[in-house]
Amino acid sequence: MSNRLSGCAGAMTVAVALVLLASVPGAGQAPLPQTGCPQEPALFHPCALAKAKTFSPPRTPDGKPDIQGFWRAPGSGTESIEEHPKTADDSGARSMIVDPPDGKIPYQPWALLQAKENRQKYVEPNTGCFPSGVPRVFYTPTRFQILQSPGNVVILVERAHTYRIIPTDGRPHVGKNIGLWVGDSRGRWEGNTLIVDVTNQNAMPWFDQKGDFYSDAAHMVERFTLIDADTIHYEITIEDPTVYTRPWTMVFPMRRIRDKGLELPEEACHEGEENVQLLIDLGYRIYPGVRRPSPR
Repeated sequence: MSNRLSGCAGAMTVAVALVLLASVPGAGQAPLPQTGCPQEPALFHPCALAKAKTFSPPRTPDGKPDIQGFWRAPGSGTESIEEHPKTADDSGARSMIVDPPDGKIPYQPWALLQAKENRQKYVEPNTGCFPSGVPRVFYTPTRFQILQSPGNVVILVERAHTYRIIPTDGRPHVGKNIGLWVGDSRGRWEGNTLIVDVTNQNAMPWFDQKGDFYSDAAHMVERFTLIDADTIHYEITIEDPTVYTRPWTMVFPMRRIRDKGLELPEEACHEGEENVQLLIDLGYRIYPGVRRPSPR
């Protein structure tokens, strides 16, 4: 990916911008195929929950809901997970945040300032081909594959060789002193929903290009629920007392990709990558993440 940036720090490549323009659902578009639910997250959420109550998902041999396959999520959160207008390289979108109802991240005052300063001081982590973190690993324009076996769910992501292994056998999280790009995930099935508890963040990814962030104290709970054969209702609640005034929740649909013979290609993002050095030469720094205050 040999390319050079000029102007705004952290700008995405033209190729990614074109993918975004093709994949971002704008307000007023037709409902999602098959579900009949609106694409706007705040409207999709209650509609999808209602659909889930009457849908009987397929099962794996061990009796769990079968969510295996290739999937894609809307790319609208790449620029910002909050509502944002249409620009030259973004189709604009409604907020992916359904709680609080205003669609805003409930930052503490200092953290709101930090988020605004991030883009002015630091290289956007995805520019350097670092893993996107949870939940951005899904809505960065990419495809991902979900695999299941007794006691495990595995998620393989096209971008930057990212993967997640989610044990569902009740084992504890890794030690508290270990921080990971996608956190440490532990899953369990509750009815037809896969619930994933995510801890052990290294706090170095952002939620979006706008600089929205979390600390290494972040605790995330994901919920994956099939609402029809080709749609997963994805919900994630983020709690981080270091950064936010209260827990908050994002929602978006994941749509199955049914292309025959599909495989995840290698996306060798880092090979030949030149943008980071250019930005460092302009005075930007690698984002170090935010750490929770040390106990006294």
